[in-house]
Amino acid sequence: MNAFPSADPLLQVHNVTRYYGDRIGCADVSFDLWPGEVLAIVGESGSGKTTLLNCLSTRLAPTAGAIEYRMRDGTMRNLYQLTEAERRLLMRTDWGFVHQNAADGLRMNVSAGANVGERLMAVGERHYGNIRSTADDWLGRVEIDSDRIDDDPRSFSGGMRQRLQIARNLVTRPRLVFMDEPTGGLDVSVQARLLDLLRRLVADLGLSVVIVTHDLAVARLLSHRIMVMRHGNVIESGLTDQVLDDPREPYTQLLVSSILQV
Repeated sequence: MNAFPSADPLLQVHNVTRYYGDRIGCADVSFDLWPGEVLAIVGESGSGKTTLLNCLSTRLAPTAGAIEYRMRDGTMRNLYQLTEAERRLLMRTDWGFVHQNAADGLRMNVSAGANVGERLMAVGERHYGNIRSTADDWLGRVEIDSDRIDDDPRSFSGGMRQRLQIARNLVTRPRLVFMDEPTGGLDVSVQARLLDLLRRLVADLGLSVVIVTHDLAVARLLSHRIMVMRHGNVIESGLTDQVLDDPREPYTQLLVSSILQV
């Protein structure tokens, strides 16, 4: 059911399938994503969730199926019929991608301010004072002190690196953000702070998000809707609270009960 009835879908996924030789990465996945909606894709390692995320974000071409995205002019375009230049422009402007390992999404040998400022320069900002001021503002938004603006990320803790990566992604006001296990590998207290920050920023900016996680607590806290994957297939989907409070599929019941026993 669409919880965002006033809007047209931002992303439409039609029967997306990806094979690795004879092995299924993901199979026959279809859904719509609405402006301002957060969708969590959950499952164990090897369930196909990261393969699906990579197909959605054009990092991995599907074997079959289509993915359509609503451009800023309102037209729906098949992502895999865009030119390489058009896709790169989307990635720099309309989209963000938050990696599990922040080092994959940052330039580790340049300053925190430059990491954020580079995204602004990619969309045409050239005034150094404006770039630095905006970077400073975004560091503040992700709870990094201004006096760290000239430090490079190698001197940052894991949680700070992840918050910097989030600032780098959001500074261009994207409409759609992909997140791959954004809290993976962080201490519990650091995770809690990051999740609180993400929830606030997603709401403030009205972002659409597709987040991959094996942590159902992350899905419950951040997402409106959830898809459960197993062996490359979506086996259950629906509103997050409904699925987690009353799972239909035995596999989903097992996932939920394993969380409750922790």
